[in-house]
Amino acid sequence: MKNTRQITKAMKMVSAAKLRRAQERALAGRPYAQMLTNVLKSVVQRAEIYNPDTGEPLHPLLVRRPEKNVTFIIVSGDKGLAGAFNANIVKAASKFLESKRGKNIDIETVGRKGRDYFRRRYNLVEPAKGETEGQSAEGGKRVAEIQIVGELVGVLNKIAFDHARELAQAVIERYTRGETDSVYIIFNEFKSVISQRVVVDMVLPVGEIGVHDIQQAEELSEEARRHAAEAAIHSGVSLREADTTEADKKAAAFATAQVDYIYEQPPQELFRDLLPKYVAIQIYRALLESVAAEHAARMTAMESATNNASEMIDDLTLAMNRVRQAKITKEIIEIVSGAAAL
Repeated sequence: MKNTRQITKAMKMVSAAKLRRAQERALAGRPYAQMLTNVLKSVVQRAEIYNPDTGEPLHPLLVRRPEKNVTFIIVSGDKGLAGAFNANIVKAASKFLESKRGKNIDIETVGRKGRDYFRRRYNLVEPAKGETEGQSAEGGKRVAEIQIVGELVGVLNKIAFDHARELAQAVIERYTRGETDSVYIIFNEFKSVISQRVVVDMVLPVGEIGVHDIQQAEELSEEARRHAAEAAIHSGVSLREADTTEADKKAAAFATAQVDYIYEQPPQELFRDLLPKYVAIQIYRALLESVAAEHAARMTAMESATNNASEMIDDLTLAMNRVRQAKITKEIIEIVSGAAAL
């Protein structure tokens, strides 16, 4: 038990260090995402994105269709020992799938735990000719109402924007061709150690720029927040969300400034090229926040495991002392009884 306690304590400190780095990465990506959002807002004010005669959107990612085919991106973890992190993702994803019963759903999994769970429950579409396992199986034949069409495993330890861009490109092409009518992503939205929730966010079609269309959200329980706060305090991790108010104000001023900008390309062309990048940024944000939330969950779980090990060591030590004391007392009684008999 002492060896186990040393292992769990070391894992807690490793997760705390990784959590700090994950928070820094998520924070470092916000200015770019915020500026891209505000550039799009500025372009929208100066470009026609809807046909003035028919009211139809001029960009394929803005087109809304009756929802018959759905693409669902599930972001889980690659490893266990993270408490209820993966279980909460799986439970929320199953709840969302149940709400879409009767529709064709294609699942894209990110993370080994989610991949393994849904592979046991649903069929995996074999990759089309020329593709390998792990790529999106767009050319495969539909085998069931709910099926897995792609998976991304082993990338969360060193997540890069390229991973999000490739995933975004795959779902954008599918949406543009009309193979899917909507795209959702489920992930653990992370603000701080005690402020996080499992959310289902609509990625496509794109609605109002800069506004997240949350379809489903599940907050942490009070008990889970308390345990997370204790683990963060013991590990030296801040409980407060990073303050980006000033940076957000500067970025927002770009979209609201009444300035007649001169564009090197027409605003419509800029909007057409920037909108896919906006979708990729939304997916990248989800991956970054999910990684940070996983490290926070693992830190909390290892804190609880360490405390439980300490309590068990105390109980076992007490039991050992009682047994030893009883054995010594018994031997003394035997010696005294033998002396008295002589």
